[in-house]
Amino acid sequence: QELNQGAVVRPGQHRHNTAAMGGVKVLHMIRPAMCLLPEVEAPDKRIMFREKVLWTSICLFVFLVCSQIPVYGIVTSKSSDPFYWLRVIMASNRGTLMELGISPIVTSGMVMQLLTGAGIVDMDQNSKQDRNLFQGAQKLLGILITIGEAIAYVMSGMYGDVADIGHGNAFLIVMQLFLAGMVVLCLDELCTKGYGIGSGVSLFIATNVCETIVWKAFAPTTITTAKGQEFEGAVIASLHGIISRPDKFMALRDAFYRGTGPNLVSLMATVLVFFVVIYFQGFRVDVQVKYNNVRGVTGSYPIKLFYTSNMPIILQSALVSNIYFFSQLLSRRFKGNFLVNMVGQWQELEYTGQSVAVGGFAYYITPPDSLLRLFTDPIHAVFYIIFMLASCALFSKTWIEVSGSSAKDVAKSLKDQKMVIPGCRDDIGAIMKRLNMYIPTAAAFGGMCIGALTIIADFLGAIGSGTGILLAVTIVYQMYEELYKEHQKSGGGGFL
Repeated sequence: QELNQGAVVRPGQHRHNTAAMGGVKVLHMIRPAMCLLPEVEAPDKRIMFREKVLWTSICLFVFLVCSQIPVYGIVTSKSSDPFYWLRVIMASNRGTLMELGISPIVTSGMVMQLLTGAGIVDMDQNSKQDRNLFQGAQKLLGILITIGEAIAYVMSGMYGDVADIGHGNAFLIVMQLFLAGMVVLCLDELCTKGYGIGSGVSLFIATNVCETIVWKAFAPTTITTAKGQEFEGAVIASLHGIISRPDKFMALRDAFYRGTGPNLVSLMATVLVFFVVIYFQGFRVDVQVKYNNVRGVTGSYPIKLFYTSNMPIILQSALVSNIYFFSQLLSRRFKGNFLVNMVGQWQELEYTGQSVAVGGFAYYITPPDSLLRLFTDPIHAVFYIIFMLASCALFSKTWIEVSGSSAKDVAKSLKDQKMVIPGCRDDIGAIMKRLNMYIPTAAAFGGMCIGALTIIADFLGAIGSGTGILLAVTIVYQMYEELYKEHQKSGGGGFL
């Protein structure tokens, strides 16, 4: 019998602290607001596989529709997007109801994890009341963040000056973004409560990234470049160039190496990175375990190379994106200031109008756009590589401590389940010592591997950015595993 890693330490499962001023009292403070929070009732019976697929499809359909409905009342959304670098992990689409995407949910989840890891909020995982209060606190924080972000978007002038929009329209924009945020929250809870497969957040991120990759490959729209009008999609542009241009050799060269848009090399790099990540997903070490009170029954606790999954790249992306955001704000307000220029210097692209970093710290943590940068700007390339590897390893090591998946937490979980590792004494210290041989190394090295794969994807020019591809592949692989398990539980055939 093999123990699934998630069955031992689930996301949100934390250490219990019985301090007098513990976080349980903090959780109890939000009890009066519980009755006001929207909630999806947990199913009172087992949901069949086909029904889960149906509900997952409905959630995805609603998200995609909201991603195309424009926000009513905006004056403009054509200016430079300060949140451009956050769009991948926010699953958001500018100027639509999905402007905020899953940002409030992810932010509230991370804040609650950090507060719990720091001991400010304490939850007994064995107490159903504490679990419900913790989920309620996370939901309430997500709602407050939604309201705060909606107001900040309007007041910052992202949709035009408030005086031009009018106070009535400004209020309507805030309400639209708030209601859309509530819809996302409910869709995520619908999937998480067992009606769907996986979580809504992961589903929306993967969909957003995959949609970008498909669009960049097959988009029939045209873009303006120095050579004139070109098709945006790599495949469409390649076929059009080969058919319509008299110089077939140059057309074929542009199909593979054009620098004005996605090309066939970037498309092949995307496919390559996808299969490499899938290959690394199978790397793991199985630690043998056995039950104390049942003789002859053994199992294994798998410690995967990607022990913290895609969390390092999510945290690293959030850090970098916030640096970009504040650097752009400072650059606009205090352009020419020496300290501001040290943080980042920005310049708008001629055709897209999008701001890109051209100097300062923000420039050096921006991925180089091709392998040629290793030779033309080696300082930038080397700094970026060191920054990515170090930050991903650090975030991965930190996350196991604050998320309840460190060697100490796993040892306590095994002890609570009356399980031991053969050859170890039956105490937490001995089990933790054995697990410390694997878990910290898997977390740090796995985080570095995630960072290295992201670097390779960026250098190869993969579509959707290295971060986006890593997120999409890890999420799709996890959803495939969950689909397979659900299908097997339903007694289905072997088509998965």
